[in-house]
Amino acid sequence: MFSGSIPALVTPFRDGSFDEDAFRRLVDWQIENGSSALVPCGTTGEASTLSNAEHHRVIEVCVEQAAGRVPVIAGCGSNDTKNALLHMNFSKKCGVKAGLCVAPYYNRPSQAGLIAHYSYLAEHSDLPIILYNVPGRTVTDLKPETVCELVNRYPDRMVGIKDASGDLSRVTDHRMGIKGSSFVQLCGDDELWLSHSAAGGVGCISVTANVAPRLCADFQAAIAANDLEKARELNDKLYPLHYAMFSDASPAPAKYALSRVHDFLNDSVRLPLVPASVEARKAVDAALEHAGLI
Repeated sequence: MFSGSIPALVTPFRDGSFDEDAFRRLVDWQIENGSSALVPCGTTGEASTLSNAEHHRVIEVCVEQAAGRVPVIAGCGSNDTKNALLHMNFSKKCGVKAGLCVAPYYNRPSQAGLIAHYSYLAEHSDLPIILYNVPGRTVTDLKPETVCELVNRYPDRMVGIKDASGDLSRVTDHRMGIKGSSFVQLCGDDELWLSHSAAGGVGCISVTANVAPRLCADFQAAIAANDLEKARELNDKLYPLHYAMFSDASPAPAKYALSRVHDFLNDSVRLPLVPASVEARKAVDAALEHAGLI
């Protein structure tokens, strides 16, 4: 259903508000440069600092601007199950193709709680769900056995996972524990994209693709063509940028990088985030030069 280079889009701000014009231009640029789907309101989109009204407007604009050229996977996660459902219902009405639902953060639910959370969403919305596991941010870890149970219980609802656990063995755990072959595994750590693909992944929901969509799309195309030499060459070109994107609290480095690549974007982030440090900017600049982007 979903594969390829999929940017987790930043949410541009100007004077403290959502910069709709800049976002529309970013969406066009992404599609023109080979991104296979778009994710608004994920972690990189600073969803945790958006009001529900803003959250929904960002999704709405993304769908409008994409205009069916590529699918939109909307960030619908929340640590409040009812609020996650609210996002899913709105996204479904907008024409979104799936909801990216992060494991509830802060509450620290048990595995039984996670099953109950995702089961509730699956039973109250017909929007396909892409599970999102990022224990480094949520503290809660979606264990492989929990993922397999959910997917086997709701095969038409739980269509994929963005795995940012850093544990590559889980790709095989999921593949072997899930009945059927349609479940989509997407990497959530850019620097592991190549290895994740070798284990059975079909793409990446990427931070780096915000800044280097063409390089990331070409990289994924090389992987899909089983051209390992080309994939390694492009991976080496992108590798410093993957790490530079996290040289300070994300997405501050990504927004700084975009401000270096485009004059219609700036590096504004919302508190409690602050703009990238001097050291992070140096790392980003060096990585952009290495990738041939500046």
